[in-house]
Amino acid sequence: MTRTEEARSYFLSGFSCSQAVLYVFAEEFGLSKETALRMADAFGGGMGGMGKTCGAVTGAFMVIGLKHGRVDAGDMFRKEETRRLVNKFTEEFTALHGSTGCSDLLECDMAAPEGKKYAKDKGLFVELCPKYVISAVELLEKLLYPEV
Repeated sequence: MTRTEEARSYFLSGFSCSQAVLYVFAEEFGLSKETALRMADAFGGGMGGMGKTCGAVTGAFMVIGLKHGRVDAGDMFRKEETRRLVNKFTEEFTALHGSTGCSDLLECDMAAPEGKKYAKDKGLFVELCPKYVISAVELLEKLLYPEV
């Protein structure tokens, strides 16, 4: 199973978009799958269900941090590389989907109970969200492994 297939499968099994994206990269960067699921859970639904930044995007940001994030406060190269990749990811995701906002992507107010109900009733989580998860994983693979 490819990483994109695995992420899609995890999302469709009930995990959030942020969990699905981080999960498929976690162990490669020294994070247990269980810790990845716990850590990313708060980011689903656009940052804790508030409809802000899409969880697939925040999951991707966490993956970029796992690979390039600094552990020395003075390491400005790693800081700038992380920011460069986050900006590039955001630019490319937005070019593909028009936004990085959960409510924008689903075209309903995910912060409101009626918005969440609308998204569920219309099947948006099954129809739209898997493509955002897949895009996030594909963009990460392109940005993190340009030589492949």
